[in-house]
Amino acid sequence: MASRNEAQHVVECDLCRQPVSFFCRRCGVNLCDPCALIHLRVKSKNGHDIVDYTSKDDNDTCHCDSHPQNDCSAYCKTCDAPICMLCVSIKHKSHEMSELFDKIEELLKVIARENDRLQSSKHELQRILDHTTKLLSSIPSVYQLRKDEVTARGEEWIKLIEETVKKLHQELDDMQKEHEVVLQKQNKELEEMIRRVDDMNAKTAKLHKAKNVKEIQSFVSVIQNQKIMSEVSQYSFPNFYEYKIDQYLENKLKEKALSGRRTLNVPTVTSVIDTGFLASVKNKPRLYAIAVTDDNKVWMGGESTELKLFDLQGHLHHTVCITYRGMYLCVHNKQVVYSDQDDKAVKMISDTDTVVTIFTTGDWIPRGVTSAASGDLLVCLRKDDQSKVVRYSSTGTVLQEIQYDSQCQPLYKRVMYITENVNEDIIVTNLEKKAVIAVDKLGIFRYSYSGKDNDFKAISVATDSIGHVIISDYEGNKIHILDRDGQFLRYINPEGKINRPRAVCILCHGEMMVGECLTGIAKRIKYLED
Repeated sequence: MASRNEAQHVVECDLCRQPVSFFCRRCGVNLCDPCALIHLRVKSKNGHDIVDYTSKDDNDTCHCDSHPQNDCSAYCKTCDAPICMLCVSIKHKSHEMSELFDKIEELLKVIARENDRLQSSKHELQRILDHTTKLLSSIPSVYQLRKDEVTARGEEWIKLIEETVKKLHQELDDMQKEHEVVLQKQNKELEEMIRRVDDMNAKTAKLHKAKNVKEIQSFVSVIQNQKIMSEVSQYSFPNFYEYKIDQYLENKLKEKALSGRRTLNVPTVTSVIDTGFLASVKNKPRLYAIAVTDDNKVWMGGESTELKLFDLQGHLHHTVCITYRGMYLCVHNKQVVYSDQDDKAVKMISDTDTVVTIFTTGDWIPRGVTSAASGDLLVCLRKDDQSKVVRYSSTGTVLQEIQYDSQCQPLYKRVMYITENVNEDIIVTNLEKKAVIAVDKLGIFRYSYSGKDNDFKAISVATDSIGHVIISDYEGNKIHILDRDGQFLRYINPEGKINRPRAVCILCHGEMMVGECLTGIAKRIKYLED
């Protein structure tokens, strides 16, 4: 069996099956000694080229494509091909020729040059190989170290999560008590109202059977003067937004990293932008609103049906036309959004600079608008002497209304600008009350700030990544900074002063942009230490 397997590897003559000795390159056949002589006597158009079988692949000879029986001896430069002497005199007679040896030398020089290039890179390749080998051997220890770090970090997060869950549970317990008080009070009021309505109905039925005109006449005035709520506000159960633990923890870590940053003793104006807005009447408002983009440019709105996009150096990059003055702006999903008070609608500028209505606000006039962390829009609305804050989805669905406190008293009068803090408090400037009102995400009152002196007039409000509340004080010609719980921290009043500030927004690197309402100038102010 072994000898049989070995025999299978013996190459045989194609003519007689004897062990092979030669190979004919022209015919491509294996030949033994006797058959090689016979094969040479067989006529062939291309002739024969018999070589030792062991050198059959050492083809040092280049055969002509047109005359395979002939070896190439020249090179046609015109056709870029090796040819035989027969081709030289016939097909390529008028072409530019060279010696085949010269072409071979030329090609060999190219090969040698490229080979030198490859060889010169071998040292660098070997160096990289050695480095890669070392890295490969160190991978287990490196990744084990990373696993240990992940484990340690995970333990920290577990502890922080436990603390966070406990805190959120306490917040929800407090909210539950607050809502129970509100609903119990409303229940009593509604029961009393229904009782009075039933009494009036019973009296009415009785008088239908009576003939006493005087009694009927006196009841008319009684029932007409019977006061009930002309517009019963149905208390809707608050929308509970999912607590995103990871987002909450990220904010906590960011707060921890930034909480050590202190306000500068002397805030400085680092640049000034002349927005170019003109007042419709002399000494009247020119600049109303500022909104910052993701790439740290600022949209400006003023006494004009234009919005202007500036960089922080004051260069005007873009101008778009809108349907109303740019009094209230924000950036939402990377698009600039504004309130159109004439159309009672919230609109945005599309990528093609066209005005698109996101949603309308019915009988209510929209004022301040801001983008919430949840992806919703928060809008200040006013109708006659009523004011409220409404949370809309990005498609215009009403998700939440905030109008009354726990005693069913109005929270707001003449709402103006609005922002959301990092702890999701909703903060509104209240023009008539000359105050800033803050409620939590469920609409429960948190605090009110009315300034430190009598000339306080809060117009616009913004918040930074630490949770500072920044308020523009129009009458006091300064900026107020509160902490996230509404406690006054300090004034921002840089050298050069601020003249009638209205618009305010937060930039990165501890800076704010403040718009002077009457001059149309926007000042970039550094207020936090690096």
